[in-house]
Order: sequence, then structure tokens, then C-alpha cells
Amino acid sequence: MVFTSHIFIFYFLPLTLAVYHLLPDGTGPRNAWLLVASYIFYGWWNPWFTALMLAVTAVNHGCGIVIARPGAAESSRKAALTVAVSASLGLLVFFKYFGFLQTNWNHLLAAFGADGVRVWRIILPVGISFYVFQALSYTVDVYRRVAPPARTFADFACYIALFPQMIAGPIVRYGSIARALRERRHDASLFASGTVLFMLGFAKKVLLANPVGGAADAAFGAVSPDAPVAWAGVVAYALQIYFDFSGYSDMAVGLGRMFGFEFMKNFDAPYHAGSITDFWRRWHISLSTFLRDYLYIPLGGNRRGGGRTYANLAIVMLLGGLWHGANWTFVAWGAYHGLLLIAERAAGRAPAWRALPRPLRVAATFVLVLGSWVWFRAETLADAAAYFTAMVGCGVPADARAAMLAAQVFEPGRVVPMVVAGLLVLSRHQAHEWSATVTWPKALASLAVFVMALAAMFSQAFNPFLYFQF
Repeated sequence: MVFTSHIFIFYFLPLTLAVYHLLPDGTGPRNAWLLVASYIFYGWWNPWFTALMLAVTAVNHGCGIVIARPGAAESSRKAALTVAVSASLGLLVFFKYFGFLQTNWNHLLAAFGADGVRVWRIILPVGISFYVFQALSYTVDVYRRVAPPARTFADFACYIALFPQMIAGPIVRYGSIARALRERRHDASLFASGTVLFMLGFAKKVLLANPVGGAADAAFGAVSPDAPVAWAGVVAYALQIYFDFSGYSDMAVGLGRMFGFEFMKNFDAPYHAGSITDFWRRWHISLSTFLRDYLYIPLGGNRRGGGRTYANLAIVMLLGGLWHGANWTFVAWGAYHGLLLIAERAAGRAPAWRALPRPLRVAATFVLVLGSWVWFRAETLADAAAYFTAMVGCGVPADARAAMLAAQVFEPGRVVPMVVAGLLVLSRHQAHEWSATVTWPKALASLAVFVMALAAMFSQAFNPFLYFQF
């Protein structure tokens, strides 16, 4: 089930909200209902996926009990943490990377003239990367004593399975909503704010990301596009992935507010960034802060000299790229960002480009980010190389095919949403802040856009969220 479907909008969400708010005051019954609804939501794709999520939940909750037990020996606490991390990451590696590892092992064997092994086809459970990271953040935070242990198993299971953010984030840390799981407020202003933010996120996805994605698909699916089409395609993909993922995050935060939760803001105008370092402070904030707090800082951060800092940045970005998918293109994407971050760090606190006007720095950063999206979108490293070749005008398209491709990419139904998306990217106003206080004009404007998006939803045959595959 996805947020941009008639089943969710007209059946699941109204029923879930109605039952939730009809239940007696108190988080116990309401948390229990949210847990049931969340498992129904998640099991809609494949009921067996819920067993895997329940296993991750049980292991981390049980280890959390051992870690938080009063008077527990440090050796017991470390053993429990090791079990939780090993079991959770082991499941993630098996389901997400086992086939990738087998395929690359076969390539290695073939290079030495040996027979390969049979590659297993394993279905990737939706959202496993997100809920595994959430479970691990809980166990680690309880071990560090920066988050309280869950009051009950039901509360912890509700935290892991909470349907607004379970599938594609934001990655919510237990400490940030521990109090809300015990007690939270429900009032008209918070509900209205959540509703407006949900409607705006819905419109981002349906009215902008989906049609703009058509232009990106056409360009990246071409054999050899010419330079204008290649540049238009990667710009379209940059807009698609931003409005797709930020739209989902807005919907997730909005839904959270409807149920009394406040999730973190996941995007902060990332294409306004004046450097790659700044970009990662603004893009997928919940992931970048997770990698910083649970990987970069434990590795030593920037406290052990320049060489170690550069190595830590490289490791974090390589693993961050691999987190997105079992493909060498994601590794290349992570390596690309790692090299750019290292270059900025090496330039020192006052690099020469800081003297440039901010619009030039933002434009240059955006071009660098566009280069990273080529790695991210391409199916293979060879495809990425071919696309870069096309971007610099060295492709060899056939004239007739080039004209047909240009007509597809620059179709008015795709160009108009691209222009609107571009203007919104340049705007200082963001949905998260704009929806914080709701007035009647805001409510009516949001409703009008939402109705337009609903009408468009019924005419779109395919609209999955891009980050579901990660």
C-alpha cells in the first residue's frame, strides 16, 4: 500500500483515524491500534514481510532489556549489543546484498576460469533498510544511556512499525518520540497542520515528481541522447527524486501530527546548498545524521588528524552509497560524494570559492550534485559512463531517433511540471514551515491543490516511491 493510492486515501487512512480518535484517552489502546494498523499497512505487499519486521523488533527489544537492566555487567551489555547489531545487520545483508555478493563472486571465479555458484533470487522486503536502522539506533542509544528503554514491547513494536515513516523514513530515533509513546497531545491545530502538510506532500509526489520522472526515464532509457536531452534528463531526475522523497517525508510528518507525533524535518532546501558539505546538512537529514552519529563519530570523526578524517569520510560515504542499493553504481555515487567532501575538507575553513557570490556557489554545487545523480540513476557503471559522454556532447545519436527522444523529454505535459518544480526549488518557502500554522486561506489553497492531485492520481498508472527500493 502506498500513500498515493485510492485504497490508502479513501479507506485505510479514514478508518485508521476514526478508530484511533474514538478510542478512550490514553496511549495504551491507541498505540495498540496503531500497531495493528501498521502491520496491516506493511503486510499489504506481502504478509510474510511482517514476520521479518517482528523478528527484528523482538531481537532489539530483548537485547535492550538486557542492556538497560539495573546493575548489568558491562560484559553482558556489550554481548547484548553485539547480538542486536549482528542479527539486524545480518538480516539486512542477507536480504539486500546476498545476491549482489554472489554475482560478484561469480565474476571473480570466472576471471580465474572457475565455475560460478548458483545465484539465489531473494525478494527485498520493502523498507527493511529504514526499520533496521531505527531498531539499531534504539539499541545503541539505550547502550549509550542517551535514550530510555521502551516501557513495553507493544510500545517498542509501535515505534518500529509506525506506518507513516516505516517504509521510507524519516529515520526516527526512539529518544525523540519516547515521551510521545507514553503521552501525547491531540488538538485541532496540530491535526490541521498535519493535514495541510500531508496534502502538500501528496501534491509534490503526484503533480510534480511523477510527470517529471517521465522525462528522466525517457532520457536515461535512450541509447545515446544528445547533450541537451541528457542535461534535461538529469535535471528532471534531480527534481523527481527531490519531490518524490521530500513529498513522502512531508506526508509522513503530516500523518505523524495527525496521531500526535512530531517527526524530524528530513529536507531543508538541499538545492540551495552552497557546498557539498552544506548539501548533506540539508538532504535526507535523518540518514546523514544517523551516519554521522553511529558511524563517522565512532570511527573517530575529525579528531585524529587529516588523514584519518579523510578515510572516515570515504568509509561513511561508501557505506552510505551501498545502503541505497546493491549495485556498483551506488558505490560510485558514494565514492563521488566522499571525494567531494574530502576535497572541501582539505581546502580548509576559508577556501577560495567562498569569495564567489552565493548564487554562483549554489549553481556550481547543483551541477556537482547533478553529476552524482547520473551515478545514482544509471543501471550500470557502463550506462553512467555513456550518459556522461552524452552530457559533454560526445554521443552519437541517430537524427530521427534524437528528434523522437527530444519530443518525449520536452513534451509539454512534462516540461510544465519541470518549470513549476524548478520555481518551487528556487523559492525560500518550504512546506514543512509553511504548514506549521494553518489559516483559512492556507487550508483552502492546500485543499485545492490536493483535489487536483487526487484527480491526477486516477490518471497515472504507475507511481511508486523511488526510495521504496532502498
